[in-house]
Amino acid sequence: MKVDWAGVFPAVTTKFKEDESLDHAEMEKHFDFQIKAGVHGLVVTGSLGENSTLTAEEKQAVLKTAVAVSSGRVPVLACIAETTTVEACRCAESGAKNGADGFMLLPPMRYVSDARETMQYLRDVALVAERPIMIYNNPVAYGVDVTPEMFAELADEPKFAAIKESSDDIRRVTDIINFVGDRYQLFVGVDNLALESLVLGADGWLAGLVCAFPKETVAIYYLVKAGRIDEAVKIYRWFKPVLDLDVSTKLVQNIKLAEAMAGVGNENVRKPRLPLAGEERKRVMQIISKALETQLELPAVTKRK
Repeated sequence: MKVDWAGVFPAVTTKFKEDESLDHAEMEKHFDFQIKAGVHGLVVTGSLGENSTLTAEEKQAVLKTAVAVSSGRVPVLACIAETTTVEACRCAESGAKNGADGFMLLPPMRYVSDARETMQYLRDVALVAERPIMIYNNPVAYGVDVTPEMFAELADEPKFAAIKESSDDIRRVTDIINFVGDRYQLFVGVDNLALESLVLGADGWLAGLVCAFPKETVAIYYLVKAGRIDEAVKIYRWFKPVLDLDVSTKLVQNIKLAEAMAGVGNENVRKPRLPLAGEERKRVMQIISKALETQLELPAVTKRK
């Protein structure tokens, strides 16, 4: 289906059984839960989806499950996060065959490419990709920064449709818009900068804690777009301590714990990750427990058709 590059797109978690094998039944339940809660797309096998622990075959298996569950209700994006151009191109080709409506593309993993190498990598993948692409910029986590100037240079490639901006710098939203106007659809990729980014003109929110709290995430998006900022701020302030859990090297464990506590998932991760323990676990549980105990009654919102 055609991707409408706006709204809330969850970076969904990959569900595992206790033996670390893929749990497709749990993924089917969770993907359907997200869609019924009102999200506008699904993004599979991203960083939150434990991409680096999955084989090429497993990534495609997760994608197939999401495509089957969506059944055309929302677009499904497959994340491409590979170490070489050849592997990234292969992933794009397989993803198109297996039903991806689009891709979220990271610069090469592990190697910190310079600007020339980064843009060549992105262009090489676009050449073989048969679907539109969201470029994912996350210099904090991966060391490669796709700057507003680089996005301006890449604007001549029509397959580049959107940007996921995760530089952790709220000024980047305005800088990108000033450099490239409305050439790309712009998504915020940092949960605790979401409201600010939407107010400044971001078109969507590629979210993490939405995995446990989808209705609240969707409500904030609609309220901001309707100009009902005071109502959005009230929910956002309640949500903020939980959203902070996205900005962590243990975001996977944090968010899977939130899913488990909210009754919509489990904590199973694939090693070398381990579930949270000790004081760290206690601290995160206290944050999530408080949010669950004080959930707000959400205002009515007018949803997009």
